[in-house]
Amino acid sequence: MEEAFLMVLFMCLLLFFTTRTLALNTITPGQSIKDGETLLLAGGNCELGFFSPGNFKSRYMGIWYKKVSTGTVVWVANRETSVSDASGVLSINDNGILSIMNGTKGIIWFSNTSRNAAEEPIAQLLDLGNFVVKGRNDNDPTKFLWQSFDYPCDTFLPGMKLGINFVTGFDRHISSWKSVEDPATGLYSFRIEPQGLPQLVLKKGPEVLFNSGSWNGFYFMGRSLPKDYTVYSYEFVLNKDEVYYKFRPRNKSIFSSCSIDKSPSCKCLEGFMRRLASPGDLGLVDWSKGCTRRTPLACDGRDSFLKQTRLKIPDTSKSWSDISINLKGCEELCLKNCSCTAYANLDIREGGRGCLLWFGDLIDIIEFSEGGQNLYIRLATSDLSEEDLELPVFDFATIATATNNFSSDNKLGQGGFGPVYKGTLIEGQEIAVKRLLKNSGQGIEEFKNEVTLIAKLQHRNLVKLFGCCIRKAERMLIYEYMPNKSLDYFIFDQTRRKLFDWRIRMHIVDGIARGVLYLHHDSRLRIIHRDLKASNILLDNDMNPKISDFGLARKFGVDQIQAKTKRVVGTYGYMSPEYAVGKKSNNRNKAKAQPVFFLSL
Repeated sequence: MEEAFLMVLFMCLLLFFTTRTLALNTITPGQSIKDGETLLLAGGNCELGFFSPGNFKSRYMGIWYKKVSTGTVVWVANRETSVSDASGVLSINDNGILSIMNGTKGIIWFSNTSRNAAEEPIAQLLDLGNFVVKGRNDNDPTKFLWQSFDYPCDTFLPGMKLGINFVTGFDRHISSWKSVEDPATGLYSFRIEPQGLPQLVLKKGPEVLFNSGSWNGFYFMGRSLPKDYTVYSYEFVLNKDEVYYKFRPRNKSIFSSCSIDKSPSCKCLEGFMRRLASPGDLGLVDWSKGCTRRTPLACDGRDSFLKQTRLKIPDTSKSWSDISINLKGCEELCLKNCSCTAYANLDIREGGRGCLLWFGDLIDIIEFSEGGQNLYIRLATSDLSEEDLELPVFDFATIATATNNFSSDNKLGQGGFGPVYKGTLIEGQEIAVKRLLKNSGQGIEEFKNEVTLIAKLQHRNLVKLFGCCIRKAERMLIYEYMPNKSLDYFIFDQTRRKLFDWRIRMHIVDGIARGVLYLHHDSRLRIIHRDLKASNILLDNDMNPKISDFGLARKFGVDQIQAKTKRVVGTYGYMSPEYAVGKKSNNRNKAKAQPVFFLSL
């Protein structure tokens, strides 16, 4: 016990006599710091001096914290070239250049600066551990001749920038030590990746091991909402001159260590399935190939988007962004590009703003239990459940402007439930607006039914619904515009019907049959139209038929082959015989409505 006590006492005395802390935190030309001497930050948080890492005998000039993780070095000046013994000296000359010399007066490290020397240059250890060269009375960081924060080592310090100056190409990043005894630059680095929308990445050489996700206005999406948000303030700057990220403690007395949460269990998002590594790996839990869509995208403007919440959004290295575009415009841009696979807000503050698009694979998505961001993933509409669909709702003023205030010159025709108008949206998209009569037979139930059904059903031979408009008693449906009107416009006119040769007629019949087949068998819901007639078959530029008017449609369960209804609707001459009989019976005796059966053929 006595020997152990004497040994500890000897070590303490040796440390006391060999290390001399200078009273000031600055040095001026003519002054120096010798091995064994240190600069101490006012308050005693940070200290600068020579040290030996681990059991290594070589000496390095560095900075370490005094009060937290005592002795842990956070910055090294001469990390690539050491002093072989305790003869090292740090000094500053009249031009503001720092240098470290060994015992033979050889310079093994010096600071570089492109600025002219300041008047009365000094080297000073600042708050939070930044070692700077500046004019004695110059406290503007933009005028510093040199600062250690511009040359990070393996520790990201509060107030330090990580990022790139696009003008000079200067890249501030942190990198690992080669080993615990060698502070030279190692294999691992943590830096801003500027490609696409910039994000922080962890690399091993050129290989990306982790990316932080993009900045959403508050924090990087690679982690859930930081629990230290009240402790630190975060800043991300991106402009034409530079991109950088930094943080500062809100209370200077608080420091903390960081850790990365364990990755969640792998699973595919809704609408996707695990991509098999090989045909025989059905029973294996192998996620190396990722996930693939259950249904290929149509890429004809008919795909839909599934809203996923609380996510770290995907890697943004191959993304595109524009802060001036809103979320609706972002969706429209994505739909127009077959390579676009998802979109999100660029900034989530104040309800969200800006547009962020992804192209190709969606890589590195993490689902959080709280926090995170909304992501809209492109899927085939058939893979969405009814609750997932988000049909665009147009405001009344937009539709009124598009149709020239529902001008008679824009009127395309009159249907059983109201007039139809041609319109042109501000971006040039042509539309057909079905304005329902306030006293029409189609109530709010039928209106919602038509909106839901058409939005859910996507096929090249079904009319596409762009959205709806509701204002008090006003209800409107906004469709794609069909320039060749409807089938009855041709076949019931003695002159126009001559334009239909047998090739066109067969093309139209084939398209209608395909549309009906989809409704009866291939859609997620089996649908009976109940009012399929020539005026409800619209024709596009190429005479492709598209079935319209789903307000009278009725949906079946997947395995259901018949259904009952007490409310019979349709147009005489276009209903099946049993349907018509039921309607006549219903008209004769409304008190005893006869059930009507119809098959999904």
